[in-house]
Amino acid sequence: MLGTSSPATAGKTARSRVSNGKSLWLDGDKRGPAARRFRDIFAAIVSDLGGADRLSEGQKQLARRCSLLAVECERIEARAVVGEEIDLDVYGMMTDRLGRALQRLGLKRIAKNITPAIDDYLAAKARQANSKPADYDLEGVAYE
Repeated sequence: MLGTSSPATAGKTARSRVSNGKSLWLDGDKRGPAARRFRDIFAAIVSDLGGADRLSEGQKQLARRCSLLAVECERIEARAVVGEEIDLDVYGMMTDRLGRALQRLGLKRIAKNITPAIDDYLAAKARQANSKPADYDLEGVAYE
């Protein structure tokens, strides 16, 4: 048995750096471009979800998995862009898994309204028509 205290009652010194929020990984180089990109994506996902203090441990774990999948998809994309052959089946599976994991987290696409409501459009047209300057004839006399 590793210890007699439960995780809920253990002090901060009994927890790992990952559990304490001091690190995202247990081992490995934390300074490379992939590690930095992982941190950026993870921070963005956590922010999208309302901040780390509002997430359950399960949500944090899913956010980490999403971050890893996103980084790996980006690495494959980088190879494809320079003309290297990539395994589209692997890329497709990873992209699909990332999409499903993001759905599980509760992130969803919100469509942007690119057309105004008809009432707003008509009101804007009416304001525009009422604010037109008067037309003038050749002699400079205004007429309606």
